[in-house]
Amino acid sequence: MDIIDAETVRRALPYPKLIDALSQAFCSALTAPMRHHHDMANPGHRETTLLLMPAWESGGKAGVKIVTVAPEHAPSIKGIYLLMDLATGTPELMMDAPALTARRTAAASALAASHLAPKDSSTLLMVGTGTLSLELIQAHCAVRPISEVMVWGRNLDKARAVAEQARQLGLEATAVAHLDDAFQKAQIISVATLSQHPLIKGEWLQHGQHLDLVGAYRPDMREADDEVIRRCQLFVDTRQGALKETGDLVLPLNQGLITPDDIHADLFDLCQGQHPGRTNSAQLTLFKSVGHALEDLAAAKLVANTVQSSNRHE
Repeated sequence: MDIIDAETVRRALPYPKLIDALSQAFCSALTAPMRHHHDMANPGHRETTLLLMPAWESGGKAGVKIVTVAPEHAPSIKGIYLLMDLATGTPELMMDAPALTARRTAAASALAASHLAPKDSSTLLMVGTGTLSLELIQAHCAVRPISEVMVWGRNLDKARAVAEQARQLGLEATAVAHLDDAFQKAQIISVATLSQHPLIKGEWLQHGQHLDLVGAYRPDMREADDEVIRRCQLFVDTRQGALKETGDLVLPLNQGLITPDDIHADLFDLCQGQHPGRTNSAQLTLFKSVGHALEDLAAAKLVANTVQSSNRHE
């Protein structure tokens, strides 16, 4: 069985192809049970979370991702993805799960933005300076004509480092010190942090903005306050996961601020044309992702196809 390293995974998943693969997956008959989510006590520190995410397609491939999330250690996400032949159960490829996760997570946000963000979006604010930040910047640039990128983080030096990496990719990027000012200038705001308290305030919202919330993967974590949730039209990757796992929605639900019916659509609805997405330039849209195993399987299949094609031509 071949083992695919992180760099090979990244090279095998260019964003245009990956975004298209995810769109097709959300229109397919893949099976992806609710992921196993286990918080493992770590005395004196925040819990380490274990995630087990299986998915399969009839007559095709099956896969499972095994990852841990340790918020106090960098990198925080570690793990493997195992791709198998469903008919025989034979393991075929093992690959780096953090690289796979980062690419498919950013691609899912970009897929949502292709339906929800203003078509002329030229300004992107990236909130957060972790592994996902540069991936999200690249993914959003693949679906919208971004000409200006702003990066904010609690540590300004880290924001400057991400901005410099973006500039090396040919993007016009700068670090910003004041989140509220930068927020109000951006058309797309992508947030990927491990924050346990809201960073984004509803009073900052401007007509026509699209908000992409990627962090807050647990019910006790939040990136946006109640006013953001109240004012925005809400979209998710999957209702099953988003209404159970993220504090950005679970807490407002528990408080009665919103109901499940306030979720306008998920990626299944958007990709299958059951919801039109953005319909006017003034809408405030919010996409909340928690991740889904079909995204991993779609990405892993693309890695396998790319690697196998490359091997045939060597």
